[in-house]
Amino acid sequence: MNRNKRIVIAGIFTVVILIYLARMFYVQVINESYKLSASNNVLRYVIDYPARGLIYDRTGTLMVYNEAVYDLMVIPRQVKSLDTAEFCRLLDITKEEFINKMQTARRYSRFKSSVFEKQIPPEQYAVLQEKLYKFNGFYVQPRTLRKYPTRSAAHALGYIGEVNEKLIEENPYYQMGDYIGISGIEQSYEKELRGKRGLRIVMVDVHNQEKGSYESGKYDSVSVAGENLFLSLDARLQAYAEQLMQNKAGGIAAIEPGTGEILAILSSPSYDPNLMVGKARNKNYALLSTDPYKSLFNRAMMAYYPPGSTFKLAGALSALNEQIISSSTVFPHSFIVGSKSVKCHPHPAVALEGAIQYSCNPYFCNVFRAFVDNRKYGTSENGYRVWRDYIMSFGVGRKIGVDLPHELPGLLPSIAFYDKIYGKGRWKASTIYSLGIGQGELGITPLQMVNITSVIANRGFYYTPHIVKTISGKKNTTRNLSEKHYSKVAPETFNVVIDGMQRVVEAGTARIAQFGNIRICGKTGTAQNPHGKDHSLFVAFAPRENPKIAVAVMVENSGFGATWAAPIASLMMELYLTDTISRPELEKRIIDGNLLKDYPLPGAELKKPALRKDSVPVAKKDTFKVVKNPDQTP
Repeated sequence: MNRNKRIVIAGIFTVVILIYLARMFYVQVINESYKLSASNNVLRYVIDYPARGLIYDRTGTLMVYNEAVYDLMVIPRQVKSLDTAEFCRLLDITKEEFINKMQTARRYSRFKSSVFEKQIPPEQYAVLQEKLYKFNGFYVQPRTLRKYPTRSAAHALGYIGEVNEKLIEENPYYQMGDYIGISGIEQSYEKELRGKRGLRIVMVDVHNQEKGSYESGKYDSVSVAGENLFLSLDARLQAYAEQLMQNKAGGIAAIEPGTGEILAILSSPSYDPNLMVGKARNKNYALLSTDPYKSLFNRAMMAYYPPGSTFKLAGALSALNEQIISSSTVFPHSFIVGSKSVKCHPHPAVALEGAIQYSCNPYFCNVFRAFVDNRKYGTSENGYRVWRDYIMSFGVGRKIGVDLPHELPGLLPSIAFYDKIYGKGRWKASTIYSLGIGQGELGITPLQMVNITSVIANRGFYYTPHIVKTISGKKNTTRNLSEKHYSKVAPETFNVVIDGMQRVVEAGTARIAQFGNIRICGKTGTAQNPHGKDHSLFVAFAPRENPKIAVAVMVENSGFGATWAAPIASLMMELYLTDTISRPELEKRIIDGNLLKDYPLPGAELKKPALRKDSVPVAKKDTFKVVKNPDQTP
């Protein structure tokens, strides 16, 4: 019995030893990943970050490129015998900062690398690299930062920043230390721009010096650069628009109606996009975010403005299509609701075309009442529902699908909204008549204003506005950009309204917008503003036949539409269509106009003119290129 026990015990020990031997053979010979894990003290794992895709405008002007910087990485477990004073002097940091950074790194991991100092510029890296062998546990990780040579289109281009823990949890692609697009094109085309990271495993000697690839790069993976984007944006037109809007608040959007391509889109005041790059980004962001004019806020896509008289065009087209009015319909020169009345400045009795020319408020209040209270709809509620559906077909009250983030739908009040305010069945057109002249509860962004204008220019449809034309030389197919979105208005209905818009420029409220022999169709707007002076608006397209550009301009707190908005839009169209400026006096008045002079801005040292006049000659196209790629007026 004792002999049998000894045999069993010996057998158990033999089996255990054989299992351990087999496991050791597997670990040391078959599975080399364990060999790599055991070699962490002599091997270094370096992420090969891909070059982020470049961004060009429609003519090949480089708008965004990459500049090399370096992150100093640390593996806390390997940090030994460090000359702290010399190390801090090289990095220009204090001993307290050094201690805090090391504590942060140890909390993350004693065995894994993490960033000790971010975004070291090339000149500092050159000095550091010579003495890095003295500091065990530290090595340099190459990175890139974005650069914006044109210094314009900040809101459209956007910026990048480091990922946070929440985003890493939501998207396993990203790791601590990665960068991601936070706004603008950088955000909406993040997947195309970011590329694919790689990994290098290198051998390191006792002096912290790299001695070559491990196993001749057998376990390395190669990074793949991000895709280059070519925009529909015209960098020269964009820069000029920013120059015209310097020291003014508002938004501008310009579109090629026949394609939906965005030629320019801006919010003012703006900022130099280079301020949102590198170590100074957090400080600059804090300063810009305290600006009372909200330089970081994208007015072109997120600000709700009353469209004023520019909105009369959509209302007229809707009433024409429903045969509520005709081109010859005449209304009185006044609109009376109880003790209130809407009057017009003196002009002859006019039909629709003349009402557009003179921007006659009573006329369009009467059009709105004739539509909403029309007996054929049974109730004013039903009439408003039909009217609202027409307006929505122009892209108002809903998102139109632009390929930029943070688009807002605008404000187009619902029936439920008015039922809540006035009670069901207790309101009608005379209650909300101000909608007919673009006031009241309406709120429309400049992007939506230009989209309405594009519908008119195209005689009934629009393409989804978009800012990216091609991706790595191929047509942008990330969104359904070739589909026509039709309004509810028939094509033949548009001519009388377009005739009126042409008369606005030739003999109406926007004569200041004329240039050359190009037929321009436009509409001024002077929108009432409860917080100050009226807003100045203008929408237009040109030429009348086969239009190449549609523009919407909103200048806050600046008065009549013809005073500021119409000249700005006109100068932009002239530059784009004729490649020159024939009205230098008008240009000078607009550029020199300072509507913010009474309101000094905090963080003014971060402000730049949209473009200094001496930095980009406006009327000489060939001098701008940086890098080429193989309502009413008195």
